[in-house]
Amino acid sequence: QVQLVESGGGLVQPGGSLRLSCAGSGIIFSFYSMSWYRQAPGKQRELVAVITSGKMTNYADSVQGRFTISRDNAKNTVYLQMNSLRPEDTAVYYCKTNTLATLGTDYWGQGTQVTVSS
Repeated sequence: QVQLVESGGGLVQPGGSLRLSCAGSGIIFSFYSMSWYRQAPGKQRELVAVITSGKMTNYADSVQGRFTISRDNAKNTVYLQMNSLRPEDTAVYYCKTNTLATLGTDYWGQGTQVTVSS
């Protein structure tokens, strides 16, 4: 059974930083690319960042230069370092495996709340 567990969310002031973690079990992360998504209240879920199995990365324009996605395959964990946070970054953040083509489904974590407010 595949499980993804996000952690690291919380309340932070504008300009602050947080590091989110996504720990997986039941799946070998190193084989697959992984993504972080977010969903703000009343908005659609949006892609934030992707990291391939070869550690190539891609970002949404809105977070480019502020967020960094990384992975530690030995720990089966993916991270999202978020710097220079803005109120508009407030959302629930989810990690997802990109396994639809290979395993027939993607797997999602339960999400972690990030609130940026003074």
